[in-house]
Amino acid sequence: MNLFDVYPLFPINIVSGKGCKVYDDKGTEYLDVYGGHAVVSVGHAHPKYVKAISNQAAKLGFYSNSVINSLQEDFAKKLGIASGYDNYSLFLINSGAEANENALKLASFHNGRKKVLSFKKSFHGRTSAAVKVTDNPNYVAPVNEGLEVVFAELNDIDTVKELETQTYSSVIIEGVQGIGGIYTPDNQFMQELQRICSATNTVLILDEIQSGYGRSGKFFAHQYAGIKPDIITVAKGICNGFPMAGVLISPAFKAVHGQLGTTFGGNQLGCAGAIAVLEIMEEERLIENAGKVGDFLISELKKLPGIKEVRGLGLMIGMEFEQPVKEIRSKLLFEQKVFTGVAGAHIIRLLPPLSLSMEEAQEFLARLKMCL
Repeated sequence: MNLFDVYPLFPINIVSGKGCKVYDDKGTEYLDVYGGHAVVSVGHAHPKYVKAISNQAAKLGFYSNSVINSLQEDFAKKLGIASGYDNYSLFLINSGAEANENALKLASFHNGRKKVLSFKKSFHGRTSAAVKVTDNPNYVAPVNEGLEVVFAELNDIDTVKELETQTYSSVIIEGVQGIGGIYTPDNQFMQELQRICSATNTVLILDEIQSGYGRSGKFFAHQYAGIKPDIITVAKGICNGFPMAGVLISPAFKAVHGQLGTTFGGNQLGCAGAIAVLEIMEEERLIENAGKVGDFLISELKKLPGIKEVRGLGLMIGMEFEQPVKEIRSKLLFEQKVFTGVAGAHIIRLLPPLSLSMEEAQEFLARLKMCL
């Protein structure tokens, strides 16, 4: 059997990692400033994380959600304290798309409405409803077309005034737009959006799958605006590479048996890893590190010639160029041994582990300069 040809692949076979470095099957070392799409939060093969996963796998990797799982309860308590949302409830699933799918579904159960407002350049996943609220018609199959979605302009409050018709179930917005190009909602815009949602009984969903979990320099990027959304979705960095995701749900929502469900979500192995991630983040002050190293990188990148614009928060950074970035990115990877990401043809994305050191940031800058 062959693999279905879904992705264009670099001819590199990564077989191991340590911290912010990864290694191919020939022993070549690469600096990883992409973290596998913002997934690796505390660094590759962190000893505490490896120990937690290994010990749990040796005891019990999985049992169903039909019985008590104290690891879920421990994780929920730690996440509530770490994020500042200790009065919210947690539903655990396996991926970001699943998290957004369940958030949209829960919002519709809550107010009985169908329409959704999303934003231009947004990305929320590739499953049924999540792909329909993603602003890319190339991802939407005919079977996905049933959900009615309106795409508004980010940071233009006049374009969301349609919420006043009180026909929208929810608004879904990223803490920072990732695939769209690293665009951050203005604080004032977010505050006014929350006000309109509250006034119209529209559920405000914050997709923090890429921008959350400390990446922005706060636990959630929306916390810069001082707002509290009704629902928050998380994934990627939650378990440092193990498939896991969550929906944080405000006390205004009532749980009804049968409305939501999952087979693998919140399994024992994932919860053990996720607990270790939160403990590492606290012990090593990784959110503070993301803010400090991110500020340094953004400041230094803005000084470099040839870069049109640098955008971002913490260690979620976009470098926009006048010309397509394919050649620069190729030089970074094959000549300078640096993994980066992209957002469209003109933007290089940086999403390194939150443990990226100042020295590693300087190392990246030196290698980037060789490619400009």
